Amino acid sequence: MNIISTGKNDTRSGFGAGLLEVGKNNPNVVALCADLTGSLKMDAFEKAFPERFFQAGIAEANMMGVAAGLATAGKIPFTGTFANFSTGRVYDQIRQSIAYSEKNVKICASHAGLTLGEDGATHQILEDIGLMRMLPGMTVVVPCDYNQTRLATIAIADYQGPVYLRFGRPKVDIFTPAEDPTFQIGKAQVLVEGTDVTIFACGHLVWTALHAAKALQEKGISAEVINLHTIKPLDEAAILASARKTGCVVTAEEHNILGGMGDAVAHVLSRNLPTPQEYVGVNDSFGESGEPEQLMVKYGLDCPHIVAAAEKVISRK
Repeated sequence: MNIISTGKNDTRSGFGAGLLEVGKNNPNVVALCADLTGSLKMDAFEKAFPERFFQAGIAEANMMGVAAGLATAGKIPFTGTFANFSTGRVYDQIRQSIAYSEKNVKICASHAGLTLGEDGATHQILEDIGLMRMLPGMTVVVPCDYNQTRLATIAIADYQGPVYLRFGRPKVDIFTPAEDPTFQIGKAQVLVEGTDVTIFACGHLVWTALHAAKALQEKGISAEVINLHTIKPLDEAAILASARKTGCVVTAEEHNILGGMGDAVAHVLSRNLPTPQEYVGVNDSFGESGEPEQLMVKYGLDCPHIVAAAEKVISRK
């Protein structure tokens, strides 16, 4: 395994960098924010293109309606607020005005999952992937580090249709290339090849899965690690090819085990290739206030839990 970290940065900063770049390249890109410009790293876009930036205030439902209207007029709106307010608070507006109407709106959601930390359960949404992947026509992308979040932000500007882009607050390891020709919406990335077990991961759990693969290697277990950054449309061919090779899978995500990436993988496997599977995720509960790293350990979203899940699922083959 030769994947190394080149430093740390938060994925929300990757979004901010990508948004500024698409703003420079495409005059139809506009940005809307619900009073969290600094937190979403949208301030550079606002400064560069004040006439294309709309501060909606703490009125997220209105922001989604305005975004749908701008899309109707041919603009490419990027909305920005916390993941909890990007989905749960405005689900009706997204369903009716964006998804049902197939509007070209990019719903960009920061501070997702447990790693929001001290803000606690009311802000740590763990159901958003499930909510968004159930909407017909909605694309769901969960990049793994700063570089990939920047590339994903650039990619969705040219991707026709509604998109949910999920990222986070903490500084995490950067391990993907700044310019990655292998990144493509809807295409999984095989980061490490293996033969004994497949670990599918997304978001912050991809780096953790790589550490787990290394720990498993030291135990004589060959783990394949796949970055499933696009939850919808899912790369079914990649999932089936890997599951067919290894015979068992683990799914790891910073999300409720119900309705998320793990269930998406299980749906593919159950219909095409029934395969033993173990889930690493939050087990049907809300989060709580605490340090991000401590919460990830407490709720079982760390390296030892992925290793244990891999060993357990191998025993089920």
